[in-house]
Amino acid sequence: MPRKALILLLPLLFATCGRSGQNTIQIKGSDTMVNLGQSWAEKYMEENPGDFVAVTGGGSGTGFSSLVSGTCDCAMSSRNIKEKEIALANKRGVYPYEIKVALDGLAVVVNPENPVDKLTMDQLAGIFSGKLSNWKEVGGADERIVVLSREVNSGTHVYFKEHVLRKGDKKSKEEFSSGALMLSSSQAIADEVAGNSAAIGYYGMGYISDKHKPVSIAKDADSPYVAPTIENVIDGSYPISRPLLMYTNGPPQGLIKKFIDFALSEEGQEIVRATDFVPVSK
Repeated sequence: MPRKALILLLPLLFATCGRSGQNTIQIKGSDTMVNLGQSWAEKYMEENPGDFVAVTGGGSGTGFSSLVSGTCDCAMSSRNIKEKEIALANKRGVYPYEIKVALDGLAVVVNPENPVDKLTMDQLAGIFSGKLSNWKEVGGADERIVVLSREVNSGTHVYFKEHVLRKGDKKSKEEFSSGALMLSSSQAIADEVAGNSAAIGYYGMGYISDKHKPVSIAKDADSPYVAPTIENVIDGSYPISRPLLMYTNGPPQGLIKKFIDFALSEEGQEIVRATDFVPVSK
């Protein structure tokens, strides 16, 4: 069976196992991480044929909700869990335990036909908040900017808002433009950018393809423009990068620990690199 077909079938094949199977793990959450999680699961199951791992997306918030409700064993997240989410979990006897499993650079992408190939963080904030609405304002054509964002349940949405629009200022109330199109997945953003010369969006850099042009980003007008590459995320020069996380109910044990140990192993971290994310361990 082709690899892509196997990945797509993973949730279906093992959905019937539920959480009742002693050797079954249910992992849910971050859409950014779903391809990585499924690649880990595929290789892990090849090496451990008696174990079953089902990986599904839906967003970081969905992962946390599933962990709290007991419908998954592990939540994937592209953001840190919030205090209110911890409080809700604790009330229900769930104690989220955080494990950093990879790093990611958020790529800002435009259609290859768009002449714009670099932006400052201030320009990015202006575009996504709606203060800048025409490409000619940032060196492009005289054309209305079509702003694409992940929906509010996405950890990628939250991270971009907090670190780009609000520049890390917890007192800021800056929001995405009311005209921004909120899309349900990173793939949806990728598809729209590929077919719309006026669109701009963002996603985990593992989604970059030749149908999109990554924009180099500068911290300010006096700083160098830096492309979203593994090397630039590792050395900290790329301004929009973040950890990718897994959460379990307390420190992982048994089968869940076995899977996470695999993800953090040399082999697992090679899969991180192969899917265009950044390893956290060698």
